[in-house]
Amino acid sequence: MRIIFRLFFFFSSFGLLTLSASETLATVNDFNITKEEVNEFVIKSIPGMTYDTLTEFQKKAVVDQMVKRRLYLEDAKKIGIADNPLYKEALEKLQENLLLDFWMKKKVEEIPISDASAKRYYRASLEKFTQPASVKVRHILVTREEDALAMIAELQQSKDIRKKFIELAKSESTGPSAKNGGELDWFVYEQMVSEFSEAAFRLKKGKITTRPVKTQFGYHIIYLEDKKERRLIPYEEVKPQIVKELRLKRFDIKLKNLTKKLKKTANISVK
Repeated sequence: MRIIFRLFFFFSSFGLLTLSASETLATVNDFNITKEEVNEFVIKSIPGMTYDTLTEFQKKAVVDQMVKRRLYLEDAKKIGIADNPLYKEALEKLQENLLLDFWMKKKVEEIPISDASAKRYYRASLEKFTQPASVKVRHILVTREEDALAMIAELQQSKDIRKKFIELAKSESTGPSAKNGGELDWFVYEQMVSEFSEAAFRLKKGKITTRPVKTQFGYHIIYLEDKKERRLIPYEEVKPQIVKELRLKRFDIKLKNLTKKLKKTANISVK
């Protein structure tokens, strides 16, 4: 989060803020910092996250950075940064870049994509729109096989395997996930070493490996939290993405033709 905040301090001013009404999260000298504004930053900075998905600590930290940014902006105005010639030169370049961004966005959105064209692209790219099977597991990593065997026996006798597994992972595992009870993020088969993935994908939900899984890192005991089967994403879910891709492809061709046209009517001198 520290890195994100640092980047936010220097670059957040390049984003566009929406003007619609939104819940006020903080006020600095009569200036309201809205939830919508903060949420926009979070979405751009942390893929897959929104303000509402942050922890309470993270929410407070983000809002605090927004407050600091506002204070610095006000101080910059007081000392006359806006009148600095270098600032004005940089602002002009930013405005030109922004103008080009809006021009390109308008040109791309003007390109019509029929539903039939989008469906043809979908049918021809089914593999691209297929989510591979994935699993979410916990694991305990130890260096000796006999230790893994002893823990498997202890787990098999437990009335609550998951609870016991988390306890053992925290106290016995040598892996970096020990502090989280051995919890790993969702992964597909190819993301882990083959021995680990093979054992994990064979498991049923709520079950553990009955033999230690040996890899280059040591001996693992794996507990399957959940599994997602291979899935073809429905057309309607990916239609916006398809339309965007097709528009960009056609825009590339259109842009080449437009460039030729504009060059013919322009007075260009290259030295």
